[in-house]
Amino acid sequence: MRLNEAIDGFLAAVEFEYGYSPHTIKAYRRDLRDLAEFAVADDPDAEPGAIDLETLDLELLRAWLWERQQRGLAPSTLARNVAALKSFGTWLEHRRLVPGNPASRLRAPKKAGTLPRVLSEDQIGEILARAGTRAGGGEPKDIRDLAVLELLYAAALRVSELCDLQRSGLDLRERTVRVVGKGNKERIVPLGLPAAQAVSDYLERARPVLRERTDARNSVGAEDALFLGTDGGRLTPAAVYRLVARELAQEPGGGPRGPHTLRHTAATHLLNGGADLRVVQEMLGHASLGSTQVYTHVSTERLAQTYRQAHPRA
Repeated sequence: MRLNEAIDGFLAAVEFEYGYSPHTIKAYRRDLRDLAEFAVADDPDAEPGAIDLETLDLELLRAWLWERQQRGLAPSTLARNVAALKSFGTWLEHRRLVPGNPASRLRAPKKAGTLPRVLSEDQIGEILARAGTRAGGGEPKDIRDLAVLELLYAAALRVSELCDLQRSGLDLRERTVRVVGKGNKERIVPLGLPAAQAVSDYLERARPVLRERTDARNSVGAEDALFLGTDGGRLTPAAVYRLVARELAQEPGGGPRGPHTLRHTAATHLLNGGADLRVVQEMLGHASLGSTQVYTHVSTERLAQTYRQAHPRA
């Protein structure tokens, strides 16, 4: 079998059999297509990936990673490249297309020990207050935006999870929402009263108006979608990114301005408020406790910063 044929088979498997997230599938496709082009770089007339799988060995993979490192790619990107190669190699081995996983001995570079950006409780209050003032004007888009911001922070959702929410998964009486996370794993997440009220207001006053704008082009998946765009179709991650980036641009401090900052902030505020680490892990939908522990580092760093600023013998 040729490399390009194997890549196509692997990508189909991770999408339809393994339930990988669309973001991961897109990243793996991009990485493996780049590998396919690199594998025939010495022959400009060859089709990308037109080599036998037996040529796919550890040295070729190391050479590809080294070339990407020379391009100045970030350690986090190289770590994802290694993850893609390991997953691909495991799939090849399990299907007996190769005698062993050629990527098994690869090691991902260490990521820089940077902490996620976290907003203060006052900053979150200002953001939601501004959104609430705009929503008070009655414009459906503004009412929806307030509900989106409240829910992102209240439930610590990923942007993809928010956009995939279904009306049928919302229980305003119990103040919970059913979320489908990575690997199609479902979890029930509680909502605070302000978020529940904002979503209820959106459902009553804004969603019916937005729904009227739906036509045949954007009606797919919009019928039960909780959040709709201004065109009546399902709200897109890009629109949520623009909304959050606009709000965070008004707040002091550098760092990321995407929806994930609200997720980081919610998790840190929960831990600062005394929430158990495993409860936060369940709420965030993390498969391992290690993914959640970064937020304890954030809390510790803020504690240390406050100590250094306030303690007379610091």
